[in-house]
Amino acid sequence: MQHKAGLHDGFTKRYKITRLVYFERFQYIKNAIAREKELKDWRRELKIAIIEKENPAWNDLSEQEADSSATLRNDKS
Repeated sequence: MQHKAGLHDGFTKRYKITRLVYFERFQYIKNAIAREKELKDWRRELKIAIIEKENPAWNDLSEQEADSSATLRNDKS
């Protein structure tokens, strides 16, 4: 909701990004950062494919219960 309201400077505010169409949960921030770096290196087609696999209608997941929409990752370290 903070991103939708434009409360934080950065990418989402600059490009007026207001929909959350994909996310992953991690227990440890180190693993989340590593995954984010991994995804940033992917081609656009791969990013679209992972979104469409989990959320084919590109629904705004921020408007739904996070537990029912989340893509859970096995986060062991």
